Amino acid sequence: MQEDASSPAQNHSPYAGRWVACVRGRIVAQGGTPEQAMRASQHSRYKEKPEIIFMPASFLLPPIVQKIMDVLPPDQEIHLVGGAVRDLLLSRLSPDLDFAVPSNGIVLARKVANALNADFVPLDTERDTGRVICTDDAGSRIFLDFAVYRGMGEGRGLEEDLRARDFSINAIAYNLRDDTIFDPLEGGNDLRTKVIRASSPTSLSDDPVRILRAVRLAAALGFKIEKDTRELMKQAVGRLETISPERLRDEVFKILNGPKPDTAIRALEMLGVLPHLMPELTAMKGVQQSEPHMYEVWTHSLAVLDYLDQVLSALRVGYDAEKTNDMFTGLLTLGLGRYREQIANHFTQTLNIDRPMRSLLFFAALYHDVSKPETRTVEESGRIRFFDHEVRGAEVAVDRARAFNLSNDEVDRLRIIIRNHMRFHFFANRLENEKQTPSRKAIYRFFRDVGEAGVDLVLLALADVRATRVHALSMDTWKTYLDVARILLENYWERPEEVVAPPRLLDGNDLMNELGLQPGPDVGRLLESIRENQAAGKIETREQALHFARVELKKGMPGDP
Repeated sequence: MQEDASSPAQNHSPYAGRWVACVRGRIVAQGGTPEQAMRASQHSRYKEKPEIIFMPASFLLPPIVQKIMDVLPPDQEIHLVGGAVRDLLLSRLSPDLDFAVPSNGIVLARKVANALNADFVPLDTERDTGRVICTDDAGSRIFLDFAVYRGMGEGRGLEEDLRARDFSINAIAYNLRDDTIFDPLEGGNDLRTKVIRASSPTSLSDDPVRILRAVRLAAALGFKIEKDTRELMKQAVGRLETISPERLRDEVFKILNGPKPDTAIRALEMLGVLPHLMPELTAMKGVQQSEPHMYEVWTHSLAVLDYLDQVLSALRVGYDAEKTNDMFTGLLTLGLGRYREQIANHFTQTLNIDRPMRSLLFFAALYHDVSKPETRTVEESGRIRFFDHEVRGAEVAVDRARAFNLSNDEVDRLRIIIRNHMRFHFFANRLENEKQTPSRKAIYRFFRDVGEAGVDLVLLALADVRATRVHALSMDTWKTYLDVARILLENYWERPEEVVAPPRLLDGNDLMNELGLQPGPDVGRLLESIRENQAAGKIETREQALHFARVELKKGMPGDP
């Protein structure tokens, strides 16, 4: 390994970002640290004293880093560490930045927060860690964490800090003072070979939540988990029950919000994680279903995650529909592509600032059939049925959501999605078999009951039917589903005041005053019946609404005019 070190670093891309040992201008060894490069050179050139230099790498640091450096004293030792460095080496942008300093992490964080007019949180006083939260005009947040070096005793330093981290690819430090990299665990090599390797034999047992993180990183980066690391993960699985539900929840939701969520959940199953994380899911495995289902319940549920990912990808802003060779995707973009902006806006809405709506929808998809095992019945004909699985499944999912400490708004949305996920299939079956499109009143009732979750239910249903019939799905059936989806979304986004939420012509006081009614449930039932008939196009004015109410009172119950 003898290379000329005098030419620019870009001519030596294998060494960019590495420490190299040079003898008479030629590279004879390399390493992640100066010491490693020196030791490597001594194996082959033990009689010669090499020059140890750093081969620079070109990084595009986020602009906020320079603002931070301008705030700190010029002699302040500071390193960018963890996932942010990993992402820099992979030419990716990291949403959060972690900084390691020798001391005064909270003091420095507070100083940066004051200078940037940002929020400050003393994240961990015991470990002297402070967090700065910067929020832009669009509401997006970036977290800047300042932590002192991990390790034991007064002599703790940067290397000990890195060796205490989870995986080698996250144990790389970037010196913001001299633009050098310190990589004692050779995480850079693991990045090049696309491997996730534990930083130490106790890495997983020290913090078992890293099991989930390894799976998430493997899916997000397209990496493989090293064999020995997989064994360490399996050995540490039982300790997951010692982890707080909030930390487990956060990793699960990051997995569901990332690429290949089905593959990641399957990996958790194979590692034996699910019984310690979401035990109610394990009963779905091997539960057979009748046609048109092609898969048993568990495989079907994972397939729904995969197809939901595909549906959302095809309907994202900027997707080039002409590049797809899949007819189903082509028809999807043709039928619903005009709603890309609205769908994107739907997912920018949040029920909790720390968790995206997309994650909650995938969580609902994972749990939508969770109660099929307990509701399974077999008729004399051999047909398998799952009566009320959506009703009971909604409550099972809610129990898990509460165990994960989701917000009340998230719990309510989850319940609505799972409890109502069969309604779209009813619309589609009726259109396919009876040639009847959803009526205006049916559309009104659907959105009255599910609200904004109606968009989630449309997307989930499209993934559900693909995961149900898989290769047996006919184009005619798919077109039927797309027609129902278009009708629902068209009314929701293009005709809301006509069908979905017609303006109130009367209120309860109007009815009581005009008709001499006393407060009670009849008033509410009349008002709702008026609204339904407005949606159906049968009532358009206040006078018609009053006439309708008088007729209904004479009949004894609300109904159609």
